[in-house]
Amino acid sequence: MNLNLTNKNALVCGSSQGIGKAIAKELASLGANVTLFARNEASLNDVKAELDTSKGQKHLCLVADFSDTDAVKKAIEQQLSQISTYHILVNNTGGPAPGPANQAEPSAFINAFNQHLINNHHLVQALLPGMKSAMYGRIINVISTSVKQPLPNLGVSNTVRGAVASWAKTLANELGAFGITVNNVLPGATNTARLDAIIQNKANKQNKPIEQVIEEEKSLIPLRRFGEPEEFANAVAFLASPSAGYITGTNLPVDGGRTACL
Repeated sequence: MNLNLTNKNALVCGSSQGIGKAIAKELASLGANVTLFARNEASLNDVKAELDTSKGQKHLCLVADFSDTDAVKKAIEQQLSQISTYHILVNNTGGPAPGPANQAEPSAFINAFNQHLINNHHLVQALLPGMKSAMYGRIINVISTSVKQPLPNLGVSNTVRGAVASWAKTLANELGAFGITVNNVLPGATNTARLDAIIQNKANKQNKPIEQVIEEEKSLIPLRRFGEPEEFANAVAFLASPSAGYITGTNLPVDGGRTACL
């Protein structure tokens, strides 16, 4: 199976921690030149120092706050003056605050829509010419299992993730002729700061010890444990590889079996 990413350039968003960091490390280990993209430059430099360079890979950092769509657009446009072609784009950014949809302010939906869909779209439009020229493109969106089954108390996230999934499916139909695939990878409960925040919020609302909430959450997962960021990164790396060239327009849950629907 050809997982070799040597001489491929990858842009990984939200790569200063958690799932994004794990993805960046895995892509680098397969030979990719990785550009890390997030808002915290110090954290990005720390991650960059951990990336594999044994195959001569050259790694870079790109800094912008994803709450500012203009800053994201400007940053990638400037970056393309250094690297004209990116073969792999991993769209990944932190999720909206928890809470029921019926209590959310309209501004919360607008902000989440901009932070996720609009930023994703800016990046895709910027990188498409290079992908088309190379006849190789892998657009991978880290979203949520909520696109298959809405999650309780994540009303804004459920709504916006669904929009991203439909956008991605549409792009898959439009871009396949250029050798570009577009897929969504859906994390379940994964050991990250995001999961910690969700569990803490649930414990507070239900007036339960954190340990009890953790055990209750694990009991809902057939594998009876939370996932690790590295396990999620493995799925993303496969979709980024040459071996996944005939897979596009999919929603792939990496959730230990928790999602109840097919």
